[in-house]
Amino acid sequence: MPIVKRDVHRRSPLPRKAKKRKRRGVVDTSVLVAGVSGFRRPYIPGRNPSADLLHDWAEKSDFTWLITEDILDEYKEVLKRLKVRPALIGRIVNLIRERAEEVKARYAAEISPDPKDDPFCVCAEQGKADFIVTLNPSDFPAELLEATVLSPRQMIES
Repeated sequence: MPIVKRDVHRRSPLPRKAKKRKRRGVVDTSVLVAGVSGFRRPYIPGRNPSADLLHDWAEKSDFTWLITEDILDEYKEVLKRLKVRPALIGRIVNLIRERAEEVKARYAAEISPDPKDDPFCVCAEQGKADFIVTLNPSDFPAELLEATVLSPRQMIES
């Protein structure tokens, strides 16, 4: 009985389905502050786009929030200056720290017209962010950034 050789050319396996990558983004302090203030009264979806964005992120983790220590420091400083209760500031910052991805910024750059926003720009660039969400788009020059600059409403609708 003759031995039949198998075809030496095997069919290549089907490519694995690409795992859908979560969008990556940086959240400006203006959005965090507006979102936190939106939770003061009972949360009502659709009333405050910044609050909607934060609520959706907290509930669904539908994007990867990128941070640096400088960004967390600014969040804390601004919330404290606005007289948010220290315990609430701690809860907010701890939630972000637990769920966000920390980017180790290796250098500083002067990108923004507002020097306080440079850490957000650097984080976006080095963290390969898809977007920066802000209420102050003029502080984030789109022509100098790879990330798309969005408002909270645009982010929710995208």
